[in-house]
Amino acid sequence: MKNLILLFFSLIIAISCNKNEEVTKEKSTDSIFYLDSKWQNQDGKTLHLQDLKRKNLVVVMIFTSCKTACPLLVTDMKNIYAKLDQKKIKNTTLVLVSIDPKNDTPEVLKKFAEERNMYGDPWVFLTSNDESVREFANVLAVKYKQISPIEFSHSNIITVFNRNGEMVSQEEGAGINAEAVAKKLNELN
Repeated sequence: MKNLILLFFSLIIAISCNKNEEVTKEKSTDSIFYLDSKWQNQDGKTLHLQDLKRKNLVVVMIFTSCKTACPLLVTDMKNIYAKLDQKKIKNTTLVLVSIDPKNDTPEVLKKFAEERNMYGDPWVFLTSNDESVREFANVLAVKYKQISPIEFSHSNIITVFNRNGEMVSQEEGAGINAEAVAKKLNELN
C-alpha cells in the first residue's frame, strides 16, 4: 500500500513538473510580450503587444511623413506579404510601428494604411508615447533621432517574431530580401 501511495504522489509530481515546463516554453523571457507598454492601432483601439500573441509577427518602424527610406520599407513589407504562403497569412501579422507619435495619430495611420491598400488583416499600424516607442526600438536594435519637426534619421530593420514573441530573424536595409523573410515565416508554425 505504501508503494502504491508513493507511486501515486510521484506521478502527480512528475505531471506537475511537465505542465510547468510547457508554460515556461510558451512564455519565454525573451518575448516582446513582456513589454507592458500601451499602444493604439490605426482604429484607435488600445492594446498591449501581448494582444498580438498567437501569430507570427513581421515588424518595422517607420514614420508616415517620411519621403526616403520608409516608402522602401513599406514596399518591403508589401513584398513579404505577397510572397507569403496563402495558408500562412492567417497565422501572420504585419506590424508597422510609428517612431513619430506626435504626428502619427491613429487617424493618420489609418489614412496612410488605406492609401496603400494595407488596411485590415493582416496589417496593424501602432503608435504610442515617446517612452514606449523608444523602449520597443531598443528591443529591436532600431536607432532613431529626430532631426527636424517632421524628419527622423533611423535604422531600417525588419524583424520577425514567432508566435511567442521571440525574435527569429532580422533583415537590415531598405530593399531587403523579401523572399528570405517570407520563407522564414512560412517555416514557422
